[in-house]
Amino acid sequence: MDARTWFTTAAAGYLQVVERIDRSALGDPGLGEWDVRSLLGHSARAFVTIESYLRPGPTTPPELSTAADYFIAVRATSADPQGIAERGRQAGIALGEDPVAAVRAIADRVIPLVERTPDDCLVECPFGTMWLKGYLPTRAFELTVHGIDLARATGQPVPAALVEATVPAIALGAAMAPAEQRIGLVLAMTGRSGLPSGFSVL
Repeated sequence: MDARTWFTTAAAGYLQVVERIDRSALGDPGLGEWDVRSLLGHSARAFVTIESYLRPGPTTPPELSTAADYFIAVRATSADPQGIAERGRQAGIALGEDPVAAVRAIADRVIPLVERTPDDCLVECPFGTMWLKGYLPTRAFELTVHGIDLARATGQPVPAALVEATVPAIALGAAMAPAEQRIGLVLAMTGRSGLPSGFSVL
């Protein structure tokens, strides 16, 4: 599945979940410290950052080549979990009185932007510059994972589009994992061992 197909597929599945969220569920547990509203706010940034980070016009060669390079660069920084959690809460609040409609409006603005933007348009993200074709899989990964998170938090079945999107998500997870984790993933997928508590490639 190429980058654009994955992004489109993941976005469709994510939005299917979002549009079925009842307003009464917004204060329910979402993920970790986040409630459903905060998880919505955080996950919608998969669209918002594309719009924010695109740099049209003359470009220089990017610093990061692939989505795996991006996530490895993210992992190498000293992440601030409390800061991330607070940004998610603030992003949820910023969605306003009707968060579902707000997320839909964001997607309706950004998906056509992606469709008309060339693959070699530069994206300037906090961890380095990338071509759009390299950055899109990072957004597709976020939409896939958080679409599943939202489905689980709100008691929905995972849509077929998100199930399909898990295939490239698993491949990207393996690509960003250190060598010893890749071995553990293969052993777990083939029933030879389980994964330790708290295991994450991020």
